[in-house]
Amino acid sequence: MPAATTVTTPVGDTVTDEPDPFRVRLLDGLATSICERGYPASTVADIVRHARTSKRTFYGQFASKEECFLELLSVDIEKLGEGIQSAVDLEADWHQQIRQAVEAYVGYIEARPAITLSWIRQLPSLGAVARPVQRRGLQLLSTLLIDLSASPGFRRADLPPLTSPLAVILLGGLRELTALAVEDGKPVRGILEPAVDASIALLGPRH
Repeated sequence: MPAATTVTTPVGDTVTDEPDPFRVRLLDGLATSICERGYPASTVADIVRHARTSKRTFYGQFASKEECFLELLSVDIEKLGEGIQSAVDLEADWHQQIRQAVEAYVGYIEARPAITLSWIRQLPSLGAVARPVQRRGLQLLSTLLIDLSASPGFRRADLPPLTSPLAVILLGGLRELTALAVEDGKPVRGILEPAVDASIALLGPRH
């Protein structure tokens, strides 16, 4: 998450930690530039132009465009996870939970497909420096799916919890399906039904 600033009341009680507003503006500036030009073509000049600030401010927050990019994607994947989690009714029938989760995923991606494409395609190209962000995102979403499969709706159907390897397989297929749709200029919503079907097949009864 963006670096936080501790907010303290006059009596000294800490209320909350709020992201540094300049850092958030720079992350938003990069996101806007990615949506406009893609990550490879985006420059620090583009970021500060969209953020309405200066290169001096940028380098006061980030050492490089790459560092800003890694933080942007870390924040983005957390927001995606939070959106899916809040959209799913854990008491609902397991089929309905899967649809709710996939619809939340598709809805989030539709809003900023270029960000997701950069996460899928450009992030791995950064090599070892990107590995922690990749692993953290995969762990976050895998854990979300595994927890979902242990919800009351799934337990009522007497379904076995999803294993970590199957979660990785499901997420890998969904990620590639998403990338192909965005690269081909097709509506992201077109992956909804195939993604629901694949999720039901993996999360459903296993013999």
